[in-house]
Amino acid sequence: MMMTGLHTVSDIFCVGCGSIVGWKYEAAPEKSQKYKEGKFILERFKVSGPDGSHYWMSHDPHVGGSDADDA
Repeated sequence: MMMTGLHTVSDIFCVGCGSIVGWKYEAAPEKSQKYKEGKFILERFKVSGPDGSHYWMSHDPHVGGSDADDA
């Protein structure tokens, strides 16, 4: 159960260290959430760049639509 409803997800893990770094939406029973199926979520603070540095989010607020706008 997630904040947006019930979803079936699969963990995404690092093949180097085995840490879980995100998840993939496998199924969403609610029609309004079907657009998420097959999409991935990576937690940026758990992912490192090729040089070992972290990918940090911009401190600027995100302005724009949701993933649903891209579907």
